Amino acid sequence: MRGVRAARLVAAVVLPAELAVAVCLMAGVRIPGALLAGAEAAVLSAFVLEAVVFGRLWRAERRVGAGRRAAMSAALRTVVPVTVRRLAAHEARALHSLGLWVLRRRHAVPEGASAVPYTGPQTATMYGLVFVSVVETVMLALLIPWPVVHRIVLVLDVYGVLLVLALHAGCVTRPHVVGADGSLRVRYGALFDLRVPAAAIAAVRVERRFPEGGLVRLDPDGVLELAVGGQTTVTVELTAPLGFVRPLGGRGQAVAVRFHADDPRAAVAALTRGRTTPSTIPDPPG
Repeated sequence: MRGVRAARLVAAVVLPAELAVAVCLMAGVRIPGALLAGAEAAVLSAFVLEAVVFGRLWRAERRVGAGRRAAMSAALRTVVPVTVRRLAAHEARALHSLGLWVLRRRHAVPEGASAVPYTGPQTATMYGLVFVSVVETVMLALLIPWPVVHRIVLVLDVYGVLLVLALHAGCVTRPHVVGADGSLRVRYGALFDLRVPAAAIAAVRVERRFPEGGLVRLDPDGVLELAVGGQTTVTVELTAPLGFVRPLGGRGQAVAVRFHADDPRAAVAALTRGRTTPSTIPDPPG
């Protein structure tokens, strides 16, 4: 356990420092050779420590009978905190969504399923945020007199604008999905994904609400609220509590789900139609 704690501490200190060095290099900042060599040596030491701890954990999992892939997954879960893993995964999926947005494609909307867009209330806000970020970038470029600081801030600002666009692209390319069988997939970009089987849905209705709180909120009654622009428009009652995972890895149980759909009546109609359509699978004999 001491080795695991040390590996996590080193990663928490050394890797952000390496990221700062990378930003400086991307900005064209000249870094003294001794400082650059020291930073690289520290990163190499961190990777060696991580590799040693990972190897020990992997061998321990193998000794208790785990397969190679299962042992690797277990070692990674132990060494890398869940928050770090999920943040890295969210960012990778968001950047992937940006590519899908450019190509005008959608993620995981199978044939026969209905896509349910939900970006309406936030589109103007997102574009406004991008505009403000671009103006801020230009103003800082004009006001900052120090070339080194100017380059670093420019790289960070440009990447920040890219991430805002990627967040919105994730919401556009990853809509809610109503399956042909009446199942439901509730999403918010690359941050949240909940699958609700058709058999778990007791009732669905159009219901506009304006909940308070963050993006994913579980109220005291066990209702999961996924608001966009501070509002939800569809309520789905469940036959039994359903587990879900929050964006940073926390878990909860919901007895109902409220989410936003730009056209809530169409979403409810698609869910109702899918749940009432007779199955094409023949009944077993006898």
